[in-house]
Amino acid sequence: MITSLRVASTLQMILNIGLICLALILIVFLGKETQHLAWAMLNTDEQKSSFLLIEGIVNYFLYFEFIALIVKYFQSGYHFPLRYFIYIGITAIIRLIIVDHKNPQDTLYYSAAILLLVITLWLANSHRLKRE
Repeated sequence: MITSLRVASTLQMILNIGLICLALILIVFLGKETQHLAWAMLNTDEQKSSFLLIEGIVNYFLYFEFIALIVKYFQSGYHFPLRYFIYIGITAIIRLIIVDHKNPQDTLYYSAAILLLVITLWLANSHRLKRE
């Protein structure tokens, strides 16, 4: 019994250290994305600049959401809330639509995936599935 608790607490500590390292790496990339956004705003090629700016903003939100997920993990007692993963999935698919929108059928599939994730988010936030 005591050894299983010791193993569990050791693994939890390793997981926490790994998540802190991951958060620091994501913060560095968030800073680089901030520089990328500033460069895209100052770029003179308007067509390319607006595309890079929109893609950069969505990437920025992805980094931000992953960092928020790690913060929420520590605040909620070592638990990842499902809705944060759904938010990240929706943002990632939106980024994919912005970057790769050449095939209309693929865009329709991506939109259906977003709709499915929104329905999942609604179900996850319904009263039947909420934790007390």
